[in-house]
Amino acid sequence: MPTPRNRPDHTADERTQLLGWLDMQRSIIHWKCEGLSEEDAHRSVLPSSPLMTAAGLVQHMRWVEHCWFEVILLDRPSDTNPQFGGEEDADMRADGIPLGRLLKEYDRQCAVSNEIVASLSLDDTGRNKDFRDGAASVRWMLLHMIEETARHVGHLDTIRELLDGRKGYY
Repeated sequence: MPTPRNRPDHTADERTQLLGWLDMQRSIIHWKCEGLSEEDAHRSVLPSSPLMTAAGLVQHMRWVEHCWFEVILLDRPSDTNPQFGGEEDADMRADGIPLGRLLKEYDRQCAVSNEIVASLSLDDTGRNKDFRDGAASVRWMLLHMIEETARHVGHLDTIRELLDGRKGYY
């Protein structure tokens, strides 16, 4: 069954539009991974970025969601997130982890992010003051996550085209 990729309604309220655009980009991540073999999901096709594989990008996006909505916004512990461990690009390391598992973990993290956002006002700000971005509003963080996710969707589009020629935006 194809992953739904729907833009939000043109006249929806601000929260619905922000979450709608973010959810659409999230669904494109799934679409870009549909039908990939495990070998291709973990295959590097960009010589200057060996960790930027389809699997590595899904892993990265899972931890980016965790970072912004749990660590920065709610000031929850960061110890499980490899972005905070000191090893460069550790959040993109996905060797030996099946793509299906990575996508399920990403979905679970997105669900947690959506629950967090649903419980707050768009004007609420982050609670983690250890980071400059902790002062950002929920609105700002949603806009940033749309940008971050869409940027990596573009990377996935390129990776997928180099792997098997499949391309397309949405």
